[in-house]
Amino acid sequence: MEYNFREIEKKWREYWATNKTFKAENKSEKPKFYVLDMFPYPSGAGLHVGHPLGYIASDIYARYKRHKGFNVLHPMGYDAFGLPAEQYAIETGQHPAITTENNVARYREQLDKIGFSFDWDREVRTANPDFYRWTQWIFKQLYNAWYNQSTDKAESIENLIEHFENNGTLNLNASCSEEMNFTAEEWHSFSEEKKSEVLLNYRLTYRSLSVVNWCPNLGTVLANDEVKDGLSERGGHLVIQKKMEQWSMRISAYSQRLLDGLETIDWSDSLKESQRNWIGKSVGAQVFFDVENSSKKIEVFTTRPDTIFGVSFMVLAPEHEWVSELTTEEFKGQVADYIEETAKRSERDRMADTKSISGQFTGAYAIHPFSGAKIPIWIADYVLAGYGTGAVMAVPGHDGRDWGFAKKFDLPIREVVSGGNVEEESYDAKEGTLVNSDFLDGLTVKEAIGKAIEQLEEKNIGSGKTNYRLRDAVFSRQRYWGEPFPVFFENGMPKVLEDDQLPVILPEVDAYLPTEDGEPPLARAKDWQTKDGHPMETNTMPGWAGSSWYYLRYMDPKNVNRFVGKEAEEYWGNVDLYIGGSEHATGHLLYSRFWHKVLFDLGLISTEEPFKKLINQGMIQGTSAFVHRIKGTNTFVSKGLIKDYDTTPIHVDVSLVDNDRLDLEGFKNWRPDYASAEFKTENNEYIVTREVEKMSKSKYNVVTPDDIVEQYGADTLRLYEMFLGPLEQAKPWNTQGLSGVSNFMRKLYRLYESNGELIITDDKANEKELKTLHKTIKKVNEDIENFSFNTSVSTFMICVNELTDYKCHKREILEPLAILISPYAPHLAEELWSKLGYKVSISTAIYPQYNEEFLVESAHEYPVSFNGKMRFKLPLPLNLSKEEIEKAAIENEKSIPHLEGKTIRKVIVVPGKIINIVVG
Repeated sequence: MEYNFREIEKKWREYWATNKTFKAENKSEKPKFYVLDMFPYPSGAGLHVGHPLGYIASDIYARYKRHKGFNVLHPMGYDAFGLPAEQYAIETGQHPAITTENNVARYREQLDKIGFSFDWDREVRTANPDFYRWTQWIFKQLYNAWYNQSTDKAESIENLIEHFENNGTLNLNASCSEEMNFTAEEWHSFSEEKKSEVLLNYRLTYRSLSVVNWCPNLGTVLANDEVKDGLSERGGHLVIQKKMEQWSMRISAYSQRLLDGLETIDWSDSLKESQRNWIGKSVGAQVFFDVENSSKKIEVFTTRPDTIFGVSFMVLAPEHEWVSELTTEEFKGQVADYIEETAKRSERDRMADTKSISGQFTGAYAIHPFSGAKIPIWIADYVLAGYGTGAVMAVPGHDGRDWGFAKKFDLPIREVVSGGNVEEESYDAKEGTLVNSDFLDGLTVKEAIGKAIEQLEEKNIGSGKTNYRLRDAVFSRQRYWGEPFPVFFENGMPKVLEDDQLPVILPEVDAYLPTEDGEPPLARAKDWQTKDGHPMETNTMPGWAGSSWYYLRYMDPKNVNRFVGKEAEEYWGNVDLYIGGSEHATGHLLYSRFWHKVLFDLGLISTEEPFKKLINQGMIQGTSAFVHRIKGTNTFVSKGLIKDYDTTPIHVDVSLVDNDRLDLEGFKNWRPDYASAEFKTENNEYIVTREVEKMSKSKYNVVTPDDIVEQYGADTLRLYEMFLGPLEQAKPWNTQGLSGVSNFMRKLYRLYESNGELIITDDKANEKELKTLHKTIKKVNEDIENFSFNTSVSTFMICVNELTDYKCHKREILEPLAILISPYAPHLAEELWSKLGYKVSISTAIYPQYNEEFLVESAHEYPVSFNGKMRFKLPLPLNLSKEEIEKAAIENEKSIPHLEGKTIRKVIVVPGKIINIVVG
């Protein structure tokens, strides 16, 4: 019987589900190994062939580790809250929970068909109350914590209150939104509302007025990584800058620890560098500038305090809280217009735009802290309120952006570091001698930096400081479909609910839109208040709330008393291997590291980093197909004829194309406007053109795994996706290679069975067969450990070809081979294992070990040359002496015609390499 993949795969999927083959135990004598995929958001479109790439790789590794004797945790779940389901709800009125449930069912069906070894008993969904109860609980832990910079960790807010009661802010070294100063007596005199307000200044999650990315069309705040070119990534809607009362997470307190932690984990250099750049550590000084006719002091941070005498103007972010107060009457109109225009650009766009220059003078002046000179205060969009202090001291002689600004607005440019020509361009190099700089004259840059900080501290107008670009993360969304906050308001101040009041269930609303007053959708909920009548928070948590800790819940998903049981967490520790996309480098991966460190500080978990090793899989790109229509007609021209016509390329659904040949009738039936299409063909065939692009529904190049599984089988899909190229690299999808992998699967099957009969023998394997097997074991083992899955597939193909040539059907060879290929093609491996007589799953079989003895070459095939020209090959044992090799070559019958009538002048023998006989 021929290899019937449909029956075989269905049979073993049912077996795995019935027997819970991949169930992980929270306590085992085996060593543990935790393999995790970044869990998917279940969209209505389902999976395309690009999505399973990382899942297949992680599944291969999980199965491999089981064979190696590990207790493997390999779970799967769903990031179930999010905008798409809510947008669909707004358009149709269907509750997002229904949409999400349908999408999850579709994903589960697709995932099951590919044969993943997930422990489905541990499935989590972030939108389930039994999950987000604990997200709310973790929010409470952050709310009830502060960051003690003296101990360098998060501590209970009760410790901070005790410090205030005994010392006020004396000797307090805490991360906070703004510096405060009060005595213990003043603390005791504060009202409860005032104390709550003070504590919000220190809590790890707090509510404050923030500049946010506001998307009016979506009615919500977006994170920086959800905005591109001033538009929302989802939907392409306009995003503006707006000040709003928001919840934020004090991730900035962990900046240095997040940097330090990168040295302890096995991540790619590029991924680590992304996080380092995002955190953005800078060493320099803070400087305070007085403002003329004001009690205000503008704080700036600079990495170049040596250039302080080169300051010729100051720039504030348009959103800086003091702009309106400092602006004089004469300039209020222009400043207001500039602020309004700036609000239309996202912070990311402003940071990326290094060419356009704009700004507006406020009419106000600062006072130079050393010279006493008046310095004009401008606003400009290249300064951001949330980065540093929202103010910069502009030194155009030695900063390129300041130089361009000064040139445009005709502001003074002073040279204070020798070595360049500041009239032509800024001199940014950190080398040279200080000039025109009072007490810094004659010093090198390095010396001047130290001296400037010394003088700033001596005059109490500044100090040395380390700064970070990392900003606190906005944690509010004005949406319906997200985790409700466990927060209510009493006298305008936020308070958190008691643990026994969790979860706060997402309420029903009459519509999923903001209210007429612009309040979030939860404001529509009836009686959205506590039993005592206090209003509940109407914002919901962002999508990254649940994904920041879901990996912990997998360890103990049914625990009703704790977010993760202590024993389970201590057993699993952290994720040993995490596979997912690089697009999460500065979002999810940074937030989850932050939450993990907070939970560690509070003694709730035992590890400080969540993910030991992380691999980013590359993208599988679509290979789009194009038809070419003659402009102004409904006539389409085949690929080879395009050069003769003026045509427009049009995407065509790849399902209508087979080996670049277009199904003409299918195309005409595809869309009404193509029903009357005419075609200029080549040999009665229409050939499309191809282009590699992102796989997308809009480009009609999406290939679903369902189609591949139905036509070729899941094992073929698994092998083929690995065969496409290195895991980390992007690669185009091309169905033409599938048939080759499918043929390989059938060839492998025929080593074990022929015409429905098992053809395995117990004959002893010979030297060649053992060599083929053991070099395969060695190579595949190395490949899996190095995540070089594509070369493993090639190795399997070579192995099967060699064994087929040997007509090998021996159990001694084929039993280990079935285990070897099991992680890659698990359905077929299970079937072969069963046919070999085993009653238990192949996943329990011990991974074969290679024997170096079988890889040692005992013979070599020598190329035999005459006068340097190779004539034939001669296999000889490697242990022969030079004399024996020479004798064997000369006496071989194939040498006779080359020696007749000639004299042997010389014989060159290089053992294990060549034989060259020189004749004359």
